[in-house]
Amino acid sequence: MKRAMSQKSPDNEPVERVKHHYFAGLRNNFLAGIVVIAPIAVTIWLIWSVIGWIDSWVLPFLPAQWSPEQYTGINMRGLGVLIFLVFTVIIGWLAKGLIGRSLLNAGEHLVDRMPVVRSVYNGLKQIAETVFSSRDANFDRACLIEYPRKGLWAIAFISTEAKGEINQKVQVNEPVVSVFLPTTPNPTSGFLLFVPRHDVVELDMSVEDAAKLVISAGLVYPNGKEAAAAVTELAQTKKSA
Repeated sequence: MKRAMSQKSPDNEPVERVKHHYFAGLRNNFLAGIVVIAPIAVTIWLIWSVIGWIDSWVLPFLPAQWSPEQYTGINMRGLGVLIFLVFTVIIGWLAKGLIGRSLLNAGEHLVDRMPVVRSVYNGLKQIAETVFSSRDANFDRACLIEYPRKGLWAIAFISTEAKGEINQKVQVNEPVVSVFLPTTPNPTSGFLLFVPRHDVVELDMSVEDAAKLVISAGLVYPNGKEAAAAVTELAQTKKSA
């Protein structure tokens, strides 16, 4: 009986090996398909969701007799986005004119008399003007700073050079830079830091690549050699100093 089992096992071994390679190949193909499909599916889902969200806000203001869905019976997804874009362009065009500026100033004067509304409106207006209007106030450079202590490095985005009271009260004999330090995996939250210029290591990688590195928690590393070289160079400079 033992001899029969020993003679049968060598014949079954190639079969088991073939099955193992077959299922391993299926698994690898499945994972490769997930890598290809997942980014495309998530991107399409996000775009579709944002379009639906804008439609849900805009279309209720559209009179029922003007809705194409009433006549065609088809859900015209994206119609709200189109209306929103056209409406925004018209409002911007009117705001540049004399009548538009006069109405806007009158509305802002009225809002300034409302205690709570005034604070919210002025804060949102300042943020919008900073993000969309100022050319020198955008996050156009990625950098490295030592945070939360010496020897630990974190990716941040350079905003502008510190101005006004901040620049006057920080007692250093060099320019002070304001940087935004994002958190992982949500880069929209983080910390505003004011750092001396010599403590900021500018990176050659783009802001988009740095954001990918932050969001992926270090898994997507587009320009790792450049970042490592910058850290090594700064460390050597501090040792020699």
